[in-house]
Amino acid sequence: MDFNPFAALGAFVAPRIMQGFVIAMTILVLTGTLFDILHKGNGAYFFANRRKARGLARRELSGGEKLVLAVETAAEALISGEFCSTRRRIAHLLAMYGFIAYVLSTVLLVFWYAEPNSSAPPILPLLWHIGAALILVGGCWFWFFIRVDAAAEGHSPLRFVRADLFIVALLKNAALALIWSWLLSMHSAFALLALLLYLISALILFGSAAWSKLPHMFYKPAAAFQRRIEEARGSRMNLPAPADLPKRFGNARELPRHY
Repeated sequence: MDFNPFAALGAFVAPRIMQGFVIAMTILVLTGTLFDILHKGNGAYFFANRRKARGLARRELSGGEKLVLAVETAAEALISGEFCSTRRRIAHLLAMYGFIAYVLSTVLLVFWYAEPNSSAPPILPLLWHIGAALILVGGCWFWFFIRVDAAAEGHSPLRFVRADLFIVALLKNAALALIWSWLLSMHSAFALLALLLYLISALILFGSAAWSKLPHMFYKPAAAFQRRIEEARGSRMNLPAPADLPKRFGNARELPRHY
């Protein structure tokens, strides 16, 4: 797992081409997120709601109080505290930290250690492989053993909707990354095919940001921080939890298990 596939690829592809591809993927994510904000009006709704909540505030917060709330929000995000289900929280943490390790190690390997026969610190390719593996473990656990609870609502466990685009594309990309690395380390003739599929999966993953849940990675921290600000100011405007959920979910106030 200390094999650096990007250095091996550097013998055939100029590192600048690899770096250009990573930059292009970053631009796709940023433009896709911006399009999502403008098209759906998420930004306008967020700031309008923020102004309305400020008008209902019972007290103002000091800079120190806001800093504490920011730290609490970050801490909650680091442990996926927004999930009530322990299984879903663990699956999300595995995929989230796997994705972070996978992306960061990819950037470091491509921009600093993609020259042929370059000697990268062993920890970087190790993190790259472990990150991809964690994505598969957490993502597959969610898809096959947690998400299937949606069948309780009468849907097929294999039902695929646009909201599933991000997780499916991410799983395919992580799987193809490991397959490509293994084939390349074995000097297999199929490594080129695996690389092509890997690049296509990356294009789908990052190029579909405008239609997938990828932008939510940026929305959720901001929304969580604003929620804490509103609660501290006494201007929280959310409606109370519904008391008439269908009986098939058990207790009237119990959410479905896949939430």
